[in-house]
Amino acid sequence: MANITVPSFLTDLLHARSPSGYESEAQAVFDRYVKPAADTYAHDALGNRIATLNPDGDPVLMLAGHLDELGLIITYINEKGFLYFDLIGGHDRIVISGRRVVIQTANGPIKGVTGKRAIHLMDAEDRKKVPERHEMWIDIGASSKQEALQRVSIGDAATYDHEFELIHGSIGTARAFDNKVGAYVVGETLVRLANSKANLAAKVVSVGTVQEEIGVRGATTSAFAINPHLAVAIDVGHATDHPDCDNRKYGEFKLGGGPMICRGANINPKIFQKLVHAAHDLGIPYQIEADPRATGTDARALQLSRGGVATGLISVPLRYMHTPSEMVDLQDVEHAVALLVEFSKNLAKGDYAHW
Repeated sequence: MANITVPSFLTDLLHARSPSGYESEAQAVFDRYVKPAADTYAHDALGNRIATLNPDGDPVLMLAGHLDELGLIITYINEKGFLYFDLIGGHDRIVISGRRVVIQTANGPIKGVTGKRAIHLMDAEDRKKVPERHEMWIDIGASSKQEALQRVSIGDAATYDHEFELIHGSIGTARAFDNKVGAYVVGETLVRLANSKANLAAKVVSVGTVQEEIGVRGATTSAFAINPHLAVAIDVGHATDHPDCDNRKYGEFKLGGGPMICRGANINPKIFQKLVHAAHDLGIPYQIEADPRATGTDARALQLSRGGVATGLISVPLRYMHTPSEMVDLQDVEHAVALLVEFSKNLAKGDYAHW
């Protein structure tokens, strides 16, 4: 399979460093690609990016994909200049050590390495343990606390220094496909709807949300402000087509199998059916995900905003979530965009998906 051409919008989002609460680089990318296509464009006190198309349309449809990613936040620097940190988002501590990192500072990026005691200096029992957070540090090559503070400040954020690469064909890896692909999908959907000059009934509001990884915070406030009738969150979901993943527990989902369309308590059944019908109309593959409770995505905030919102969820299959080397099939990303474009075009005036 030949390598595909990766959209520059997606590539730029993947390279942007945007831990929760520090989303400025991803915000700037969303601004650059989406703002020119929007009829109105706004940002708010939390940092959400809110792009609107067809502002007088009915119903009001909100599309949400979060801009933020996992990160580290500097909390303490010892006398020898080693940096200690807390965790932004849900890290697996076993993968933190021995990583190259980039720290965002007022004077630009600073490179470092996450350190821990070497295996040669451990006894048998130590080797069985996963290090606690306070037993790891970041080494920036400083010789003292004073020198380190000249380069880094308490509260600066860091991300893994693992960049986007294509592995084979349309299969790619990056540190933060979760959820740069979702932010790309909602932004690109609005751009394509604008460029197609489609006769939309709906007002479409594409939101690059912030702080999802620490509690769907940006989706909570932006949904309240937008007050949509309908909403679809776009995130990543667990591909379970790799070793050591029991399908009896986690379902059966594969890279290249198409977007995952969620069904369950968090999902309005009419929205679910509309998404499935749109996939059938386009002839694109899709996978059905069942979730009996509130999902771990922006969808849980969207559904319960104000008096309730008819909500759907599309997930891009992803392997190795919340590791420095997440993996997706970019064909699934493209299919998610096409699905949302078709879904948005098919909405009729006054269709609020009440049931």
